[in-house]
Amino acid sequence: MEVSILLKMTAVGILISLLSQILKHSGRDEVAFLLQLLGLVLVVGWVIPYVLEIFNQFSGLLRI
Repeated sequence: MEVSILLKMTAVGILISLLSQILKHSGRDEVAFLLQLLGLVLVVGWVIPYVLEIFNQFSGLLRI
């Protein structure tokens, strides 16, 4: 796994948590929840190709 994807995930997590806290304190709990959900979907979208690559490598090892 590349280091850049870990840095991106960390940056998104920090940004989402800060914005979410600001929105929650201003009474916008629904928008904060949607923002958290959007961040989760974004990060999962980045991670799925790496997970699929790992599964393909394991299935290649089991065929041998």
